[in-house]
Amino acid sequence: MPDALHEFYEQRPQWSAPSAEDGLQRATISVPRDYSDPGGARLTIALSRLPATNPAKRRGVLLSVNGGPGGDNGEGLKLPLEFPAEVREAYDLIGFDPRGTGGSTRLYSEVVVPVAPFDSRPPDSLFEQLSADMRERELACARAGGDLRPHITTRNTARDMDVIRGVLGEDKISFVGYAYGTLVGAVYGSMFPARLDRSVLDSCVNPDWTWREQFVTQAEAVYRNVQKWAQWTAERNVHFGLGTSAAAVLETVEEVVSSLEELGAVHLRTLFDGAVGTRATDRGQWDSLGHLVSDLRKVEDVATAQKLIAGEGTWRPQDTTGELRIGVLEAITMETEWPADLDVYYSDMRYHREHHPYGFGVLRAQPWVGAFRTFESLEEPTHVKRVGYPVGLVVQADGDPFDRYEGGVAMAERLGHHLVVIEDSGDHEVYAFAGNAVLDCIVNAYLVDGVLPEKRVGVPGSTPRPDIAPDA
Repeated sequence: MPDALHEFYEQRPQWSAPSAEDGLQRATISVPRDYSDPGGARLTIALSRLPATNPAKRRGVLLSVNGGPGGDNGEGLKLPLEFPAEVREAYDLIGFDPRGTGGSTRLYSEVVVPVAPFDSRPPDSLFEQLSADMRERELACARAGGDLRPHITTRNTARDMDVIRGVLGEDKISFVGYAYGTLVGAVYGSMFPARLDRSVLDSCVNPDWTWREQFVTQAEAVYRNVQKWAQWTAERNVHFGLGTSAAAVLETVEEVVSSLEELGAVHLRTLFDGAVGTRATDRGQWDSLGHLVSDLRKVEDVATAQKLIAGEGTWRPQDTTGELRIGVLEAITMETEWPADLDVYYSDMRYHREHHPYGFGVLRAQPWVGAFRTFESLEEPTHVKRVGYPVGLVVQADGDPFDRYEGGVAMAERLGHHLVVIEDSGDHEVYAFAGNAVLDCIVNAYLVDGVLPEKRVGVPGSTPRPDIAPDA
């Protein structure tokens, strides 16, 4: 610990009494905005704590970080509530809102309402407006984020975690990270290897990919689930009547797409594309998706189609209301390079529009704020590695639609961690959230007793496919 940071590590948080609502104790600490200038501006980090329920079994503290990037709307303080009783016995569970989010010092962006219509398969004629909207989004981030924005980084969050360790008086921490939190944990281990004990990385960011690659590959990840649903549905053609092969089922889906377009209902076609991607990812909704396609192919008017598709998600709600919103997602994703040539994005959009149009994957390939960045990163991102801390666990669903399966494999290989694959599952953020008792037992045994499973082990997903027999 550099002497200049001594006062930050020597803080002692003033914990509140346990909340009557959730039992959490809360506190705040200060951290440098810029760790290279510890005498400069400071940020506040909000903490929560659930003390170990069995002091005789206590083995330390367990920090957790959730996804985003952006802290999942400031829910970091509540993460300790998600852990099972065995883990609660053994650890003081520590939650925190990473810098920029929730109860910590917030990084804001101005809200700008997109001009381009919400279209899951935007025609080429909309590409320039989509780019203009994203340029305005970046400028809105710059106006509200100001000088704070370059300091909202994964490396600084890792540094904040080490200050948290210090103020808690612990030599080491254990860690559970979800989605973007997996990168935070891997970076922490790379920067402070002597300070990391047990670690679980669930639904991994791929350590070999840029943020651009993380985004654009979601289209294919969703499509893999759609293909599996189509094959399952084809094997039950007597029940659904959508085709006897996966290709035929997808042709029927595209017939529905065409019919909605012919009715002039592009907004409903967009919601339908979203429904195909979302329900195909959730094995428990495979039958409902089959019935939706079957019902929609018979529709001849917009009003009926509207009723059938009612309730599907619309995406981007935070961009259309209020004056300010959290701008951490845009800041963190600037840590890797984005193409400045807009034709790169347009080419990818055309490709995914043709091959992987479901679940809004085309829009993940569109220009992002990084194409119009208004600041330069103050330091290079960390090349994650494991040297000096114990072997941990990686948890990855094979059908994760957000952080593709390959990310978990790559993270496990890079760090030498053991890999638990959730098989036939579209789950994202699985441990303690998905109700997967087999997985939870494996992770609990590791966190509490240090028992690692085999180097690679598969467990079934917690959401079974619908109980509909295949055709004879």
